[in-house]
Amino acid sequence: MSDTRLIVGPFNRVEGDLEVHLDIAGGSVRAARVNAPLYRGFERMLLGRPPSDALTLTPRICGICSISQSAAAARALAAAGGHTPAPQGETVAALIHAIENVSDHLTHFTLFFMPDFARPCYAARPWHAQAAARFTAIEGSAARQAVEARAALMHILGLLAGKWPHTLAIQPGGVTRAPGPRDKVRIAASLTAFRRYLETVVFGAPPEEFAALSTRAALMGWDTGDAGLFLRIAADLDLDALGRGSGRYLSFGAYPAGGGHGFAPGIWQGGAAHPLDLSGLVEDNAHSWMLGAPAHPETGQTIPDEDMRDAAYSWCKAPRLGGLTHETGALARQVIDGHPLARDLAGGGVLARVAARLLELARTQMLMERLAHGIDPAARFMVPAPDLREGTGAGLVEAARGALGHWLRVEKGRIAGYQIVAPTTWNFSPRDGTGQPGPLEAALVGAPVGPGETTPVAVQHIVRSFDPCMVCTVH
Repeated sequence: MSDTRLIVGPFNRVEGDLEVHLDIAGGSVRAARVNAPLYRGFERMLLGRPPSDALTLTPRICGICSISQSAAAARALAAAGGHTPAPQGETVAALIHAIENVSDHLTHFTLFFMPDFARPCYAARPWHAQAAARFTAIEGSAARQAVEARAALMHILGLLAGKWPHTLAIQPGGVTRAPGPRDKVRIAASLTAFRRYLETVVFGAPPEEFAALSTRAALMGWDTGDAGLFLRIAADLDLDALGRGSGRYLSFGAYPAGGGHGFAPGIWQGGAAHPLDLSGLVEDNAHSWMLGAPAHPETGQTIPDEDMRDAAYSWCKAPRLGGLTHETGALARQVIDGHPLARDLAGGGVLARVAARLLELARTQMLMERLAHGIDPAARFMVPAPDLREGTGAGLVEAARGALGHWLRVEKGRIAGYQIVAPTTWNFSPRDGTGQPGPLEAALVGAPVGPGETTPVAVQHIVRSFDPCMVCTVH
């Protein structure tokens, strides 16, 4: 194939708008530029408003990870006011958040990622008939099962959060709803029903058995449930080699409660874990349609470049930590938390990212059960926070797709600065001032492009392995 340029997009089964510009040489991607083509401006909308407005507005950034935005805003407000939430309120907030993330993982695997393998281009593969029967869009049997299981699990959000999306239940001081003894029983029943779905459909075995896998070889030997079908496909297509990453990972720590985290915070770099240190974090605008020098989110601004200068190609900023890109998401969380299977997969591509989501589905089921068991209906779930007049704070959480941070500055009772760095901002960032490509841009290099392909299937596998949420990216 001769050298050519190709624009892929818009993508279906991706949250928001996305374009990928590819330079192709010799039948593979030589370079990629990822464009987030929609500017939204939430950070500017918040300026001048009362601090509590962040709890109402930031969840509207996204309809599928609104609790993540709500939790980050609540923690930023608490930090700025020096306020500590009620311990039981933290526990319930962690459970609410975990349910959203688990639901997101399930939706991504079943409805967004796996339907690609039902495509006619794979008709000659020995697994295609099974994949088509399970995952063909609208018609496949997996979709109905997943949607029903997800809806039943989300009954817990009705009990604890009042509604989903865009709940106001999570506050700087805890949660607004104090669950009673009957609620605790109903929560346990819903979690038991979801466990049954995981055991019979997703894994074909108890989640504990999947979570006990410790090596890549053991993973590839798993042959039951939808997970087993995916791994059979992954082995046949060598999805481990497709879209490999840098091996650098970042996690802000998931589900904080009781002075710790359900999954630990930290940085993974050079094959070793390091404490989370964000002092070297900057957002670079060299190739973004944004104005201003590289800055830490504590002092950063969002000033759109209305002239859309030629050197830029995306509304997404380029976060860099210590001058380097870091991948974030389920794989990052599990690597940093120390799970042996995730560490054996570190640096991997499509297989590693999707397998890490499956691993997290199993591990988070057990975590949710522990959190629910620890609910004390007699305890206090809210410590009301005083009005915030002055202060700065950061709210760091883990959305399904990875590290989400809100940085807040309040002056004279009004928001004077608000910056958000979302997971897909990390993963789908453009190049920075040194020309360093973002994680997806780097992962796409080397992806095969067949003759006549205008939307290369390998490129789609890599893009979807990151599970992008573009509306969060361009908040």
